[in-house]
Amino acid sequence: MVVEFWGHEFKVNIVLGCIGGFLIAIVSSMFGFGGGPFMVPLMTVGLGLPMYVVVGSSLLAIFFNTLMGTMRHYQFGNFDLLFFLIMFPAAILGGFIAPQIAKRVSPLTVKRVAVAGLVLLALNLLGVY
Repeated sequence: MVVEFWGHEFKVNIVLGCIGGFLIAIVSSMFGFGGGPFMVPLMTVGLGLPMYVVVGSSLLAIFFNTLMGTMRHYQFGNFDLLFFLIMFPAAILGGFIAPQIAKRVSPLTVKRVAVAGLVLLALNLLGVY
């Protein structure tokens, strides 16, 4: 299937994307972690999409989960309004600026930054740092 985005065309294997996304959703639901760290490699390596498209798609996908989680935490009284008011505008601004930066630097650099972030996240989750 050919997908057009901002005047660029990408050839995507939609079957691989659906099957991979389904399997990632099942595993992440079973073990209670977000599927983002696995969806990004699926979309870049498996589907051959550039990072600036993948990051935006990933953010759109997690937006709905975040919205529902925020509503539930608010209902349970686990919501810090001040923290939200500080972080929300910063996240929106970053969402506009980051894709523009990602389009201007080489895809290899963007992937290296993403890998570095994932390694730091893994080390943090393992308690190493």
